[in-house]
Amino acid sequence: MSNSPYDQGLGKNPANYVPLSPLSFLERSAYIYPKRVAVIHGDRSFTWAEHYERCRRLASALVQQGVKRGDTVAVMLPNVPAMAEVHFGVPMVGAVLNTLNTRLDAEAIAFQLDHGEAKVLITDPEFAAIVSRALELMKGPKPLVIDTLDPEYPSTERCGEIEYEDLLAGGDPEFAWSLPPDEWDAISLNYTSGTTGNPKGVVYHHRGAYLNAASNIISWGMPQHAVYLWTLPMFHCNGWCFPWTVAANAGVNVCLRKVDVALIYELIRKHKVSHLCGAPIVHGMLINAPEGMRAGIDHKVSALIAGAAPPAAIIEGMERIGFDITHVYGLTETYGPAAVCAKHPEWDDLPIANRAERNGRQGVRYHMQEAITVINPETMEPVPADGETMGEVMFRGNLVMKGYLKNEKATQEAFAGGWFHTGDLGVMQPDGYVKIKDRSKDVIISGGENISSLEVEDVLYRHPAVMTAAVVAKPDPKWGEVPAAYIEIKEGAQVTAEDIIAHCREHLARYKVPKYIEFCVLPKTSTGKIQKFVLREQAKSASAIE
Repeated sequence: MSNSPYDQGLGKNPANYVPLSPLSFLERSAYIYPKRVAVIHGDRSFTWAEHYERCRRLASALVQQGVKRGDTVAVMLPNVPAMAEVHFGVPMVGAVLNTLNTRLDAEAIAFQLDHGEAKVLITDPEFAAIVSRALELMKGPKPLVIDTLDPEYPSTERCGEIEYEDLLAGGDPEFAWSLPPDEWDAISLNYTSGTTGNPKGVVYHHRGAYLNAASNIISWGMPQHAVYLWTLPMFHCNGWCFPWTVAANAGVNVCLRKVDVALIYELIRKHKVSHLCGAPIVHGMLINAPEGMRAGIDHKVSALIAGAAPPAAIIEGMERIGFDITHVYGLTETYGPAAVCAKHPEWDDLPIANRAERNGRQGVRYHMQEAITVINPETMEPVPADGETMGEVMFRGNLVMKGYLKNEKATQEAFAGGWFHTGDLGVMQPDGYVKIKDRSKDVIISGGENISSLEVEDVLYRHPAVMTAAVVAKPDPKWGEVPAAYIEIKEGAQVTAEDIIAHCREHLARYKVPKYIEFCVLPKTSTGKIQKFVLREQAKSASAIE
């Protein structure tokens, strides 16, 4: 015990300590701004009071279905009101929200439902076929399935026996929810493929979700009551924590089922959208849309971009159409963005090429992150800030995951030396900004989504004609990167590129299927190891096949 007078009789008590949780943001906005619009979807809208009530009904209904603290509630939903509601209703009862990637195949969904031990699955008719197949493939107990029918989507195909609105109708609008007993309690589970084909379950806690939700506002400079358009999937890192951010901001969630450029511009114009987030591909689509789509939009729109460093054409193009672009960086393991390329006023006077170079860096730590730096992973010493010495980009602080679910070994490796190892290689520039030079070598980032080359290779090896295969990233003007497959076939085998693609489509989500196939003798070292760096160089000049 300390003898300091500051430690005597000055402990935590209910009057001076409350666990941090983003659930507090929802209650506050509903209390102060009950009549302000919180959610818009097509012709429907809900005020903050109504949004809060629906979340409480959901929490109550989940308890009625037997959901308890520590249980997993999985959701397979697009950006609809229910997706915003589960971010509060599920943790209100101490359960953990698992937002499933809607682009995944049935095998991957089945694995995640099993691994996360989902007790409930809330899904949308758009994914009925994949979900039905995933449920068949599950090895463990099947979850209770709840269907969310959407007036904005024509299909009413269902997988379960309960409809979401009926579920809410049976819930208590005055449900007495509570904050977590410990802010370190898990709030969500997000799966990432990382650098291997085995998905890892990233666990977030209430404290980190609270802090990153607030950090989004501070680091981006969001004014109160921002109108936020959901161009970013809410399944991805819990929408970079923005369901909680918009609640803290008392803003407006403008829902969007899928990226549709014409509809995006229509919604920006109609609702005076002030903020949106997305991968470079989304921004590129906005820039390249017909000029007529932008007619009538005369207000500034702020955009966060991540997934890859934005090229000069993107930054210049976004400026030209009236968007203010900010580059952020992070991973699933850091609650989404945990670093920002903080801008300086003097950059505005630079030529576009120089300004783009400044804004294209991964930058500096978010306000509520402790550190981002570049470290020699062998010595665990920071590299010199010379813009040339390579090291691994690492994070430390409150915006780092709790760890990987049921994977102590991977958790310890990720946190070795007291830092979170991103696997990205970069340099520290003289002004203290981090710049990534090379991504984790085996990860392909396509349209903002990670694709494991090992996972694709595993599928290729299943083809009877394939002897050896290697998959690398090939630059692509639309998606940023796409998978390119180099295949050495067995002697006497007859196979075409179309055969390989058809085979891959049977076992992989469409976006993971190689866009380029080349049959060749793979370059190898004297010990037989495939030289992927040679293939990466070849892929830069190869032509993709669509």
